[in-house]
Amino acid sequence: MSSLIQNSIDLGRLVRESRKRLKLTQPQLALAANVGVRFIVELEAGKPTLRLENILRVLQALGGVLSVEGMDPFIANTQEGAH
Repeated sequence: MSSLIQNSIDLGRLVRESRKRLKLTQPQLALAANVGVRFIVELEAGKPTLRLENILRVLQALGGVLSVEGMDPFIANTQEGAH
């Protein structure tokens, strides 16, 4: 299942819902993702200035991945110009 994330609030909501669906506490998720409990609290609250590296750890601990769509034409044009 994929979810459209348009801002940090959307991401925080998704992380919170996923954590609860897996019946994990914030400390349990923090331990699994090797981040602090405060980071989980701030992520779920939608803080917009968190480190991407740590966000990726949390997503991975929840069984998710980060995917970007809509940039393929740009990437293809950039690669063609490099040859």
